[in-house]
Amino acid sequence: MITKADKNAVRKKRHHRVRRTLAGTAERPRLNIFRSNKHIYAQLIDDTNGSTVASASTVDPEFKGDSTSNVEAAQQVGELVAKRAVEKGYQTVIFDRGGYLYHGRVKALAEAAREAGLEF
Repeated sequence: MITKADKNAVRKKRHHRVRRTLAGTAERPRLNIFRSNKHIYAQLIDDTNGSTVASASTVDPEFKGDSTSNVEAAQQVGELVAKRAVEKGYQTVIFDRGGYLYHGRVKALAEAAREAGLEF
């Protein structure tokens, strides 16, 4: 039987393997996603400077929603991070799903960010 710790270790291993090839730049930052059981977080990262350009999450004060751990919440976070990125002048990003499957909340966040103006 696979425990949660084992699943997270496999996810981290997958994430590190992908991160060897992905890197955000000042012109095209990396859209990173972290998903916990209760919340979802998204941030645009410039890896050359080691800084976060924009971020959004379900713990953000601007987040409005009843639940923080469903697909609708992920869609709102995707729209919010895309709005903040476009305000700062970023149109294209590199999508880093953080080792998670492209399904459910991760897919909802990505598609909402695309609809709100980000290209990846």
